[in-house]
Amino acid sequence: MPGLARHLPGPTAEHAQAPAPSAGGTAAPPRQVPAFWLALLATPVAASANSPVLILPDMAGSLGIRTATATWLVTVFAWAMAVGTPLMAGLLRRRGLGTTLRLSAALIVAGTAVVAVAPWLPVAMTGRAAQAVGGAGLITAAMSLAGSVRRMGVITAGFGTLGAVGPLLGSAVAGATSWRVSLAVGAVALLALPAVMRRADLSAPPRSTPFDGRGAALLVLTATALVLVPRYPLPAVAASLLTGAVLALHIRSHPTGFVPAALLRSRAFVLSALLACTFATSYFTLLFTVPQLLRDRTDWTTSTIGTGQLVALLAGSALSMVLAAASSRLGRPRVLTLLLTVGALAPLTAVLTPWAPLLLLVATLAVFTTSAGQATLAVYATQAAPAAQRPTAIGLFNLCYQLGGAFGPAVAALITLGA
Repeated sequence: MPGLARHLPGPTAEHAQAPAPSAGGTAAPPRQVPAFWLALLATPVAASANSPVLILPDMAGSLGIRTATATWLVTVFAWAMAVGTPLMAGLLRRRGLGTTLRLSAALIVAGTAVVAVAPWLPVAMTGRAAQAVGGAGLITAAMSLAGSVRRMGVITAGFGTLGAVGPLLGSAVAGATSWRVSLAVGAVALLALPAVMRRADLSAPPRSTPFDGRGAALLVLTATALVLVPRYPLPAVAASLLTGAVLALHIRSHPTGFVPAALLRSRAFVLSALLACTFATSYFTLLFTVPQLLRDRTDWTTSTIGTGQLVALLAGSALSMVLAAASSRLGRPRVLTLLLTVGALAPLTAVLTPWAPLLLLVATLAVFTTSAGQATLAVYATQAAPAAQRPTAIGLFNLCYQLGGAFGPAVAALITLGA
C-alpha cells in the first residue's frame, strides 16, 4: 500500500477550469460550481441505467419481443456509456465545456424523444444509446469541475444512491405512467444546466494538435469488444486483443494522439484506473449475486430481499461520502489501505459467511468501496495528468469504471450457473 500511495499525488486545490483573465489583465479566480449542481448534472444517468431492471417484461410486451431480447436495451446503454465517455472527454478537451454541455443536452433530449415513440427495438436502442452518450458527456463535465475528493465524493455517492433506487424508481414510474417515461428519468439532469453554465467557464481551449480520428476509432472498437465479452466471450476476447494490439501500435507512433502515451506511462493514472475497474467489477458482481445467495440461503420473500439490499446500498453510498469528506484529514495511504481492505473483505464475506443476513453487509461494503474509490481515485488519476490532458484522463478513467460494470454481471452469471 505505501508503494501505491507513493505514486498517487495528494489532493490539491487546483481545478480543471483555468482562471479567466480579468479586465486588468490578471487572472481572476473561477467561480466554483456548487457540488449540488454537479451531482444533479451527473447522477440521474445512474437511475436511467438501472430503471429497466424490473420492467423488462413490460418493455418486451410493448415492443412485441421476448424478455431476453429486451435486455439489449440495457446492453446498448452500457456500451454507449463506455464508448461515449472517452469521446465526450475528447470533445471537452478540444472544444471546451460549453460545446460539451450543449451537445450532451441535445443527445439526451433527442434520445428521450426517440424512446418515447419507438415502435421497434432497434429504434428504441438508438434512443437509449443517444441518452447514454449524452449522460456520459454530463458526467465528464461534472467530474472535470469537481476538483477535490470531497466534491467528487458527492457525485459518486449520488451514483451509488440513484443506482440503488433506479430499479424501484423505474418500476414505480412505469406503473403510474409508462415504461417509456421510466426511461426518461435521466433527463432530470438537464435541470442543472442553467446553474452550471452560469458559473462555469464555457470558453473553448486553444487548438493544439489535429484530431486523432484513427486513435479514437481504435479505442471505440476495443471498448466495444470488451463490453461484448459477457455476451459473446470467445469472439469478443479475440477482437479485443486484436484491436488492443493495433491501438498500442498506434499510440506508439502517435504518442500525443487521442490516447496520450504519457498518460499510460503514469503509474498514478494506470493504478487508479485499474483499481477503479476492479472495484466496479466486484461491486456489480455482488450486486447481482447477493440477491441470489439470499434466495438460496434464506426463506425471505423477493420484496424483503429487494428492500434489504436497497437499504444496504443506500447506507454504503452515504458512508462513501463521509470517507470522501474526511479523505484529506486521513491522508492518502490510509484512504487507499481502507479501500483495498474493505474491497477485499466484501467478496470474502460473501463466500465465507455462515450467516445469510451478513450478505446485506456485503452489499454495503461493495458500494462503499466502489463509490468512495471512484471519488478518490478519479482525483488522483486526473491530478497525475498535465492540465491539458485532464479531460482525457477523466474519460479514460471512467471508461475503466464502465468496463467493470460490463464485466461484473458476467462474473455473477458464471457464479450463479456454477452454484
